[in-house]
Order: sequence, then structure tokens, then C-alpha cells
Amino acid sequence: KEARSSVAELINADPSEIVFTSGATEANNLALLGGALRNRKKGSKIVRSAVEHISVINICKELSRMGFEVAECPVDEAGVLDLMELEKHVDDDTVLVTVMAANGEIGTLQPIREAAELAHSRGALFHTDAIAAAGQVPLDVKELGVDLMTLSSNDVYGPKGVGALHIKKGVRVKPHMIGGGQENGLRSGTENVPGIVGMGEAARLAKQEMEAESTRLAALRDRLIEGVLEAIPESYLNGHPSKRLPNNA
Repeated sequence: KEARSSVAELINADPSEIVFTSGATEANNLALLGGALRNRKKGSKIVRSAVEHISVINICKELSRMGFEVAECPVDEAGVLDLMELEKHVDDDTVLVTVMAANGEIGTLQPIREAAELAHSRGALFHTDAIAAAGQVPLDVKELGVDLMTLSSNDVYGPKGVGALHIKKGVRVKPHMIGGGQENGLRSGTENVPGIVGMGEAARLAKQEMEAESTRLAALRDRLIEGVLEAIPESYLNGHPSKRLPNNA
């Protein structure tokens, strides 16, 4: 209970909206497969950004094999989602849109609130894979307007083998693991209690230390970037120059 509350507090969610899984990959499966299949009567189109994690990309490929249309929305040279293109892709047949909160490779932060608004304007669910952003930048599911958010324990320096999916109240997803009905019937199987407790403590510390640690890391990041660009004229920075994770250079 305490761990669920700590994870919820990290993203300003209600504890009842947190479902623990074996990791981020399983959480992405529950969000994308579960969200698309449970709401298939609404439509059969999925829209994802061009810079998603391979986990999301491969799940979308599976959805394509299951008969869904999957559209890829481009990003600009800094890796930022093109919102005008997203608006073109999202239509009345779109059931789900997925855009990562931040890219762990190049550090770029995405316009999640605006993307979620576009998805909702056509009645689609909105999912964000937030594993790279959690604990590094503030995340507020209410302010961002997301329906589904994926989190990973080890990416907030917790134990491996555990993750979580935030499912907004009222949002329905189809469970893909059937069994004893754990996690309110959404993720059957004996819970990894030590892992969950560890994730809860990691989330608590991440929230507690985020402001100071992000400021410290951002200063080091900027110093490193400036030094490399000055010392090596041929070098260039991948990702957005300012809208980026504090720990990414």
C-alpha cells in the first residue's frame, strides 16, 4: 500500500490507478495491447511517434498483424514531435496515440500535454512511456492529461524486475495475463513484493530529491556540452538544446 502510494505521488496519480507489473515492457504491453483491444469498437488505428522505444515499436507491429492500422508521426531535427503532423494522423478511427515523455537516447522532452489534447479531441486514448523522464523531470498525469503512463523501477534506481502502469480512472484495458485476479484483475500472478517495495522507496526518494538533483545534473550536463562543442569544432549536439533531460548530454 505504501509503495503504491509512493509511485502514485511521483506522478500525482491516485494510488488506485497504479498497476504493478514485471517491468516497463509488460506495462507497455498492457497499455497498448490492452487499450487497443478493449476499445476496438471505437476504431482500429494506432498512432505513434517515430522515436519510440523498441518495446513500443514491436508492440505496434503486433497490433498491425492483428489488423490495426499503425501510423508513424515524424519528429523534427531535434527529435521533437511534429504536432501539426500528429493532428493530420489522428482521426475519428484512431483508438490510441502513444508518445514517449522523453527520449533516453537524445534527451529530448516531448509536448505531452498538447499531444494528449489532440488525441482526446478525436476520442482516442493517450499513452506515454515515461521511463526516461520519471524521477528526472516533474510528471503530473492530471496536468498532462494522459490516460496511460508506463514507469520502470530500475530507471528510478529501484530494483529490476518490476514496473508500473498508471491507468486513469474510467479507462478500460483488456488484461493479457489471466489467473488469480491480482492488481484488480488487470495483472494476474503473484506480486513481486520485495521489488514493489523497492520501487516504492525509489519513487519516494526520486520525488524528494528531484529538484536539487536535476538542477545539479543540468549544470554538469551544460558544462560538458559546452566543453565538448568548444574543444571539438566538428562535434554537434543531438536532441533539443534546452528541452532535454537534465541527465542527458
